[in-house]
Amino acid sequence: MIGLVLVMAAAIWGLGMWMKTPVQARVLMLALLYVGVLFVVIALPVGHPLREDLGGGPVPWIIAGALGAAIWAYSQVIRRVRGRVAEVEAARDADAAPATGAFSDVELDRYARHIVLREVGGPGQRSLKEAKVLVVGAGGLGSPVLLYLSAAGVGTIGVIDNDVVDLSNLQRQVVHSDARSGLPKVFSAETAMRALNPHVEVRPYNRRLTDEIAEDLFADYDLVVDGCDSFATREVVNRAAVATGTPVVGGAITQWEGQVTIYDPAGGAPCLACLFPDAPAPGLAPSCAEAGVIGALPGVVGSIMALEAIKEITGAGTTLRGAMLLWDGLDADARRVKVARRADCPVCGDI
Repeated sequence: MIGLVLVMAAAIWGLGMWMKTPVQARVLMLALLYVGVLFVVIALPVGHPLREDLGGGPVPWIIAGALGAAIWAYSQVIRRVRGRVAEVEAARDADAAPATGAFSDVELDRYARHIVLREVGGPGQRSLKEAKVLVVGAGGLGSPVLLYLSAAGVGTIGVIDNDVVDLSNLQRQVVHSDARSGLPKVFSAETAMRALNPHVEVRPYNRRLTDEIAEDLFADYDLVVDGCDSFATREVVNRAAVATGTPVVGGAITQWEGQVTIYDPAGGAPCLACLFPDAPAPGLAPSCAEAGVIGALPGVVGSIMALEAIKEITGAGTTLRGAMLLWDGLDADARRVKVARRADCPVCGDI
């Protein structure tokens, strides 16, 4: 008889699911079945065959009912907790994600100096808000790039780097702080960017950029700003950018000098391999740790890179597509030279 009761309960639940009966209604029907069985075992005299078939008395059914009620109450608590977590996550994502539609009053105040510029205006600022920019490297060049793109209101900014903040970085890497020494650079940068402008979305990638992930990552972004200090990583950036048709604002520094250009074969500009087909010989391109670098130089060159990114997004002015800017900080000398694609380039020659 107990088996029959269980079959009836399963039938009520299964039939209710098939008929798309609300869960509350199915629970109520099961509760009525339980009350009916409990009434029978209480009402029938001791020794009655039906009562014996149903367990011999109400105690097992009361225990089963209490256990079922406890399980149901626990499930409701879990359901409410999950609902609350979903609400909190949704609110957090809403705060982090760039808003669509009209600018809020706060955003209008924040970007007022951009909006009054004839070359940017409201349409340009909206383009910034809707843009997605990936910054490779959160070091010397990445620091000013990340800060100025955040301040400018670029809606989504990704940053990829696998290094951690070291005290030797702080002489020039201004996005980091002494208190965040030892923290992964992408998370340190995220903290500074969110503090500067909570209206932008920051996507930190605490990993090394490799060929295996680069193309899929670049496909999510409109523009890449390459501020890394490794030629091997620059080659990874170049291959992925050519494959995905993503323009790259590229920069490099050493000691007192820096350079900036836009690599974009799809837009008629050369790629990195057009200008530098081979990696520099050992010793010809020493790292900052080996050769040293004046602390303000990344600020100058990185700011130019951020400016080129903003111009690229808004369509303002003349960009460095097809040209390279060379900056000599020691003698305060700037030169702009033309650069061109190579038809026999092994990376972009078939585009």
